[in-house]
Amino acid sequence: MDTQHETDDAPVPAIEPGIEPGTEPGTDGTAEVGRERVEGAFVVGDRVQLTDPKGRHHTVVLQAGKEFHTHRGAIRHDDLIGAPEGSVVHSTANTGYLALRPLLADFVLSMPRGAQVIYPKDAAQIVGFGDVGPGMRVLEAGAGSGALSCSLLRAVGEHGSLTSYELRDDFAD
Repeated sequence: MDTQHETDDAPVPAIEPGIEPGTEPGTDGTAEVGRERVEGAFVVGDRVQLTDPKGRHHTVVLQAGKEFHTHRGAIRHDDLIGAPEGSVVHSTANTGYLALRPLLADFVLSMPRGAQVIYPKDAAQIVGFGDVGPGMRVLEAGAGSGALSCSLLRAVGEHGSLTSYELRDDFAD
C-alpha cells in the first residue's frame, strides 16, 4: 500500500516530547535539566577542582587572598580567580595543577562522611527506577549527607521540588 504524506521542506528539530521548540536545553542560558550553565573565568566563591600530575583531585572554594597548601607547594587562589576553566596553575614548588569546575559526582565523592553518602552510581539507580524527572515533586525520607538530594534536585530541575524530612538535627544542618 502506497501512502503519501504532505510535508513542507522545513527541517523539523529533533526535540524531546514536552519540550517546546526554541526551549531546548542550552538555548536559553541553562544547561541540562534546569541546571544553570557555568562558563567563563573562575570568580570568588566558585568551587574549583585541582588535579595534580598523579591524578589526585583537590576541591577548593575560591577566596581572595587565600592559598591552598599541598605537599607540592601552595597555590594562590588569586592565581585562579579570573583564569578560564581548564587552566594549568603552578604551585610555589612549580607543580602544575589542572583547574576545572567539579562535576556533581566529584562533589558527592568529596563530601564529609557524617551520614551515609549515596554514591553517584546508586543515586542514578534510585532516580532511574523511581522514574524521577523534570517538574516532579519528590518527598525524601532522611536527607542524611545530602548526596542523594543533589541528584534528586538535578533530576527534578527548576520547575520541580524536593521536600526532605530529616529527624536528626545533626544531619539537618
